[in-house]
Parts: sequence; structure tokens; C-alpha cells
Amino acid sequence: MPDSTARIVSLRAAGTCFVMELSEPVPRVLHWGADLGDLSDTDTAALGLTADAAVLNNSLDVPRRFTVWPTEADGWSGVPGHAGHLAGGAAAPRLTTRATAVHQEPAGGGELTVELTDDTAGLDFTVRYTLDPSGVLAVATGITRHAAADPAPYDLAQVTTLLPLPRRASELLDFTGKWSRERSPQRRPLGYGTHTRELRRGKPGLDSPYLVTVGVPGFGFRGGEVWAVHIAWSGDQRYLVERHPEGAGSHAAVLGGGELLRAGEVRLAPGETYRAPVCHFAWSGDGLDGLADRFHTLLRSRPAHPRGPRPVILNSWEAVYFDHDLDRLLRLADRAAEVGVERFVLDDGWFSGRRSDHAGLGDWTVDPVVWPDGLTPLVDRVHALGMEFGLWVEPEMVNLDSDLAREHPDWVLGPVRGLGPAARHQYVLDLANPEAWEYLDRSLEALVTKYGIGYLKWDHNREVHEAVHGPGDRPTARAQVLALYRLLDALKERHPDLEIESCASGGGRIDLGILARTDRVWASDCNDPAERQSIQRWTAQLLPPELIGCHVGAATSHTTARVSADTFRLATALFGHAGIEQDITGCTPAELSRLTAWTALYRELRPLLHTGRTVRADLGDDAVLLHGVVARDGGSALYCWARVATSPEGQWGRVLLPGLAPDARYQVRVRTDIGLPSWHQTSGPAWLTAALDGWVALPGAVVAVAGLPMPTLNPEQALLIEVRRAG
Repeated sequence: MPDSTARIVSLRAAGTCFVMELSEPVPRVLHWGADLGDLSDTDTAALGLTADAAVLNNSLDVPRRFTVWPTEADGWSGVPGHAGHLAGGAAAPRLTTRATAVHQEPAGGGELTVELTDDTAGLDFTVRYTLDPSGVLAVATGITRHAAADPAPYDLAQVTTLLPLPRRASELLDFTGKWSRERSPQRRPLGYGTHTRELRRGKPGLDSPYLVTVGVPGFGFRGGEVWAVHIAWSGDQRYLVERHPEGAGSHAAVLGGGELLRAGEVRLAPGETYRAPVCHFAWSGDGLDGLADRFHTLLRSRPAHPRGPRPVILNSWEAVYFDHDLDRLLRLADRAAEVGVERFVLDDGWFSGRRSDHAGLGDWTVDPVVWPDGLTPLVDRVHALGMEFGLWVEPEMVNLDSDLAREHPDWVLGPVRGLGPAARHQYVLDLANPEAWEYLDRSLEALVTKYGIGYLKWDHNREVHEAVHGPGDRPTARAQVLALYRLLDALKERHPDLEIESCASGGGRIDLGILARTDRVWASDCNDPAERQSIQRWTAQLLPPELIGCHVGAATSHTTARVSADTFRLATALFGHAGIEQDITGCTPAELSRLTAWTALYRELRPLLHTGRTVRADLGDDAVLLHGVVARDGGSALYCWARVATSPEGQWGRVLLPGLAPDARYQVRVRTDIGLPSWHQTSGPAWLTAALDGWVALPGAVVAVAGLPMPTLNPEQALLIEVRRAG
């Protein structure tokens, strides 16, 4: 029977609600989802009355419980809250509550803390639920050995944070990918059993699940209930969705995850604590756009979130590759300033011995042969032109052909009996080695200080395999990530205005753990706009546009060899933190004119693009996309109507512009600053013909309810549509 004396508490914010029953021996979640409103005593009593499910045949003699830290003691047959042992024993945890505390913010949100203990294993557990005003629920967990416990270490194998799901959450969306095709969505019905995604790459990886979402059947961008989780951790991870025939207490399934621990990696001595990565959970009743808006609001509320205008970048990689020649780079900087670039970034190839990717990593001093006067001549020119100077680094990696590897072979991460295969001709530096860490800290500090560097492009170009060190080959994947965090934190503490980009062969390390210490991500090494439309569309499911690096590449893509029109490339790169990735000294006057117009357009629109709500239309055909950003007050918007491939339809019919109000009145125009797309039609529609010449008055009932007949574009073309509220 339900415990009628148990206290029921709730946290509420932004239309969502988290309700817990503080029952013995371990509390349980009664509801996570839509806001239940102000709960009266009668309401909470009703929740308590409905907390237990039926007692099934051939089952426990009491109702099964799904608690905040599930174990077999609750009759739970799924993945437990933790797994481990004490010298082969203490393998049947029996938890009890030590204390609970709740703090509710008057404006919404708050914090709920549950403290548990297992006297047999000598362990204390803490679970802290923090509901942000955005509606995102952050769950932080920790395990501490009792100070007076058995001196033998407790071998911790796994910690998993789980929240319950209702029966109607029966369709699953997560992501996979590869180099130059990150965040490719995959959907499937949620069946019985455990859907697990384990990442053993030392980082989230190019195939990261990213944000695992479960929703009602057919949920889309603009509608349907969805529940999601993201693990804020830059190392090995484990996501899961689990559904059993007997359910999860009175719920149907569970969603969660945590750090994937290697065998023997965490051995808790008395007094030691393991703190699991924070898991961020969110619910939306307004589909994937509603979910994205919660995460965007959360990230924009951070004290360290970039506040100033996001500068137009030129990155030198696809302009010069390893061919570092001062005169050539000075010409590139001059041309960059002419077209409106605000930050010039020197990519790979500047440091000692780095004439290719075979050598030099680890030797973080300027190459005296290529740069006899150091970087100063280039840096001074960049600053004189009014631009910031940025530099590419890859501190966590080392080439065996480097002075560092020759002098300190024991700093290279790997087994005592010998290194495994190289990747991109490189290995991983053991950041958990204090001497290696201090070397990197000194080297980076010297560079940033000497050259007045305002921006670091921080790369990570291989997976971390065989992450062991020391004479006993102790696992150190977790320690490697924590050492990286300390390195970034130390650098940022000394240089609070320094911006850092997280790059990992493109978008291989995008998570809220790394973004707590960096200022943007490189979404992909692929600048092909046909690929980028999808990559950016789904990267924005978690991150707001101002954190997503989006660059204009050359006509022929570096990664796909596809040739695309500059109007398509420019329109695609507008919806993020914009930049240029090509040798613009070879551009024609017409191309330079469009680039200049594009940087001006970006500067005009970035206040909208980097503060508004991201919206995406449900069109039912991935060959055509409609996405945009709508101002928070609804007063303005910018949309991109893009076609990436052909499709059977000749006419698209009426399409709704998402995010606009049906009862408002609007004006619409086509932005022609960067040119027009190539049409797969002879003329029209009529509203478009008028909008090419200026503002056209259209009511919300048309643009948001009836919809606009859209033009038919040729493949790999895009049209920019601007909207403002009339009057």
C-alpha cells in the first residue's frame, strides 16, 4: 500500500514539473513532464494513491517500485543505479534515506537533494535535482566511501542516472555519424528490452547519440510530447532507454545514462568520492523545437555565455593548409579585412617541424625556419587591420616524430608493452601525468601571452584507445578528461576574455561538459552546404546558433568534392557563428562583392540570429528544409527555404512559417544581398515576385495558419525570407 505519511514535493518551471515522494526506504519520482499546477493537499494525496501499480501474476507479492536509485531490493530487474563490489562482496545494495532537502525558487525551479546510505558497503549516495528556470532538469550524483569503512577499495563499475517515462513515450530518436557527417538522426519504435549506446572513444565521438529523445508516435519539430537526456561529459559515455513488460513501478519505461567506466578505473578508498557527470533531462509538449528552446535558454543564461557580437572569422586551413608563407598569409589577412572579417585564425602548420601531419605535435613553439621572426609580423598586421588573432592547437596529442616524444616517451599514453596503431600519425599525451600537464600549461600560457591571442581553436584528431598508464597499466580515461578540464579552467582563469573552440575532427566533442569551458564548437570539418544544412539543423537541437561554427568554403568542397553555388554556401553559413574557410585571395571581384555583402548581412542580423528562437518546419521530405530564427518578442524573423536534392513534387503547396502568431500582422520580403537562388520554375508565386521588390503585407492568418505557396528551387539552392511585425 502507498505510504500515506510520505511527503510529496514538486519543482516547477516554464511549463514543466518534477514531483517526488519522499518515501522510505528510498524516494521515488511520481511525475516528470507537463506542469501539474499548484498541487493542493488533496492533489498530492491523489498522486500518492496512484503511485503504486498492480501486483502481477508470477511476480513480487508487493507492488514493484522504481526509486531514485533503483536496485533489485525494489524488485527492479533493469539497469541498477550503480554496480560494484567490495573485494568480491557487498554486491546486493540495500539503501536507506539519510536526509532530504528541498528549495523552491519563487520565480520557478529549485533544488531537491536526496542523501542515501548503504551500511554494508560503507557507501553514502547523493542525488541532487536542479530544475532550471528554462525547464531543464540537471541531475548530479555522487558516491562517497565512509571514512571509517573497510580499508579495501570499493570497485565501482557503473553509475546510471534514470528517470521514468510514460507509456505514450514510445518512439526513440538519437544520432549517429562519421567524419563530415555528424549528428545523423535515426528513429525507431521503442520496443521491450534495453536500448543502449556505449561510447568508448575517449570523447563523445562523431557518432555521438548527442541528445537521446523519446516521444509520442510521430513527434516532430513543431509538435508532440518528448522527453530527452544529454550527458555533460567529454569522455566515454553510456545512454540507455529501457522498457520491461512489468514496467518501472507505475511508469512504463526509463531514460538515462552516465559515464562509461572502464574496469578498475574507480576504486574508492575510505573518504574518497566519485562524482558522476551531470545528466540534463528535459521535457517538451511542443516537439523538438520546444525541447531545443529549453536547452538554448539554459545555455544563454550561463554567466560565461558569450555576450558580445560573435565576430566574423577567417580560418586559414582550407586557404593554405600546411603551406605557411608569411607574404601569402599577409595578403590573406589584408583581403579578409577588406571583406569584413573580424577574427583571423592561423590553423595547423605554424609550430616546430610541422610541414605535414606526420610530425611536430607536442612541440608547441613557433617553427624558426618557417617563421624566423616568430608569429609577430602576422599578428601585428592582423591587429593593425582591426581584427582579433586566433591560433590552432591540439595540446592533447603528440607525434612520435617530435622533440617532446623523444625526450619524454613515458608521457605518451598507452600500455607498457608497447603502443597500438597510430591514428592520423599521432598518439595521445598523458594529461594525467602532472609533468605533462604542467608542460602544456606553460606552453599555452607562453603563446597566449606573447602574441595577445584572443581565440584558440582547440582540436582533438584521434580516438583515445588503450587509455592506461604507469607500470601496472592503470586505466586513466576518466583522469584524462578531468585533467583536460583543469587545463582549460586554468587557462580561462588567467585569461577570462580568451575564447576557445572545441573541435575534434569536426564535431566529435560536442557536449555540455566541454562547453562549460569553451565558447563555441566546430560542428563539422565538412563545409559542403548540402551536408551542412542537416548537420547544423541537428546540432541546433542542443546548442543555440551563436555556439555553432558555420563557415563558407570554396566552391569545390574540401571533403566531398561537390561543387556548389556561392549563394547556397553563404545562406547556409549565415545561421550560426559565421566564418570563411577558403583562399579568398583567389576570388573574383564578383565573389568578393558577395562575401562583403554577406558579412554585412551577418552583422546586421546576428542580434536576431543569436538571441531568438530556433524554429524548423515539419515538411515530410528531407530534400527540402525550412528553418529560421524568430525574435523572442515575435517582432522579426529570418527563414531559410533550402533544397538539397530533387523530389517528386513539382509544387509544395502552402507552407507555414513556424513561430509566428496567427493574430498578428506581418511584412515579408526576400533578402537579395547575396544573390538569388536558381529556380526550377518559370515565375512566381505572386507574393514572392512582390517580395523580391520590397516588403509585402501579409496577416498572421496567412503566414502562420493558411501558409505560403513556396517557390520550387533547383537542388542545392536556398532563399532567405525576412519577416517583421507590421505597425
